[in-house]
Amino acid sequence: MASAVAFHHPSSLGHDTGAHPEQPARIAAILGALEEADWAGFEPRESPAADRALVEAVHAPEHVEAVESICRAGGGPLDLDTVCSPGSFDAALHAAGGAVAMVDELMQGSETGPARPALGASLHRPPGHHAVRTRAMGFCLFNNVAIAARHALTPTPTRPGASRVMVLDWDVHHGNGTNDLFHADPDVLFVSIHESPLYPGTGAAGDVGSGAGVGATVNLPVPAGSGDETFRSLVEHVAVPLGRAFRPDLLLVSAGFDAHREDPLAGCAVTDEGYAAMGAAVAALAAELGIGLGFVLEGGYALGALARSVV
Repeated sequence: MASAVAFHHPSSLGHDTGAHPEQPARIAAILGALEEADWAGFEPRESPAADRALVEAVHAPEHVEAVESICRAGGGPLDLDTVCSPGSFDAALHAAGGAVAMVDELMQGSETGPARPALGASLHRPPGHHAVRTRAMGFCLFNNVAIAARHALTPTPTRPGASRVMVLDWDVHHGNGTNDLFHADPDVLFVSIHESPLYPGTGAAGDVGSGAGVGATVNLPVPAGSGDETFRSLVEHVAVPLGRAFRPDLLLVSAGFDAHREDPLAGCAVTDEGYAAMGAAVAALAAELGIGLGFVLEGGYALGALARSVV
C-alpha cells in the first residue's frame, strides 16, 4: 500500500453550478498545482462511486432519492445557495466514494493490530460538511466526511471497525451537518474552528453535544480577522490535546481553505504557511497515535490560494 494516497475523479468537473463560487475551476486549479508539485508525494488514485447504502447510512433515503431525481430531470436549485446539474449526482457519489476509499486505505491492517499509519486525501466536489440528514445546503449535497467517519466505525470483511474517530473541521464556515449527525455519538469527536458570526449561524461554543455525546462536540468560534496565530494555536493547543486524550483510531480533517486571507466569502486571514503548519500539527498527532490521517476537501474559493494551500 502506498504511504500517501489522493483520490479524485473527473465527475467533479461535471457538477455544473453555473456562475457560482463553488465551481469546477476549483478542482482544475488543485489538480494543476498538484501535478506541478509531482502530487506532493501522494499517489493519485481514481475514486469509485459510493454504494448507495453507504450514503444512506448517514442520509435519509428520501434525501438521496430527491437529489438523484432532480439531477435526472436536468438539475436546478436545491436551496438559495445549492444547485445541481445532470452530472451532480454522479459527482456527489464519487465525492463520498473517494472519502470512503481513502478510509479503507488508511485502515488496512491486521484484525488484531492498529491501522497502519498513512496519509490520505479526498479531493472532490461538491463539498459536504453542511449537508444534514434530510437535505442539502451550503453548496453540499451529501456529507462526505460524515459518510467516511460512519464507514470507518463499521466493520467490513477486510477490517474491524474503528472504536473512535476524530473529525477536525477547519473550514471557515461551521460544519453544521457533521455537528448534527454526530451530536449524540460519543464515538466521534467533532472539533470545529470557524468564523462567527458567519453562515450558517451555528457552532456556538456552548454547543457541546447531547445525550451520550456530551463533550464529544467542541466548537471553537473565532472572529473575523483571525489568522495564522489563532488557527494554529487552536489546532496545536486545543485540537491536538483533545485528540491525544480521545485516542481515535482514525483522524479525518474537513479541509476547507476559505479561512485564507484571499478568500472572497469570509473574513479570516490564514496564509499558505498557516495551513502548512496546521497540516503538520495534525500529521504529527496521527504519527504519535499510530493512526491514519485523511483530508476531505471542503471549501476554498480563491483559486490560487486554494491550490497552493492544498499542496
